[in-house]
Amino acid sequence: MPKRRSDKRDVEVGRRVRAFRLQKGLSQEKLADQLGVTFQQVQKYEKGTNRIAAGRLQRIAEILEVPITEFFTQHRSIGAAQSELSELVDTAAALRLVRSYSRIRDAKLQQAVLYFVEKVAAE
Repeated sequence: MPKRRSDKRDVEVGRRVRAFRLQKGLSQEKLADQLGVTFQQVQKYEKGTNRIAAGRLQRIAEILEVPITEFFTQHRSIGAAQSELSELVDTAAALRLVRSYSRIRDAKLQQAVLYFVEKVAAE
């Protein structure tokens, strides 16, 4: 029997695993330990290189405390913007930056931080 290859759905599920893992503040190593696999295997899951079996995905959902349907839910109303946002905060540093920015309560300070970051990024 030929081995099945991963496809765009596997990549999307992996991307969502990564997003939920980062949101929970869990490292690949810690998730791997709880799953009983290597962190390299978690990397392959997150990249969509390896497919995630149903039972393993259920365990991941339990560890990350999200309904398993969240790995498959299509957000039609949000569409491309959702995908772009998910890709943007695909790193721990980007997620930390967004979280920190959202905690700034002073509107003028928030604007100043935004201006600063845009200025630095433009250079």
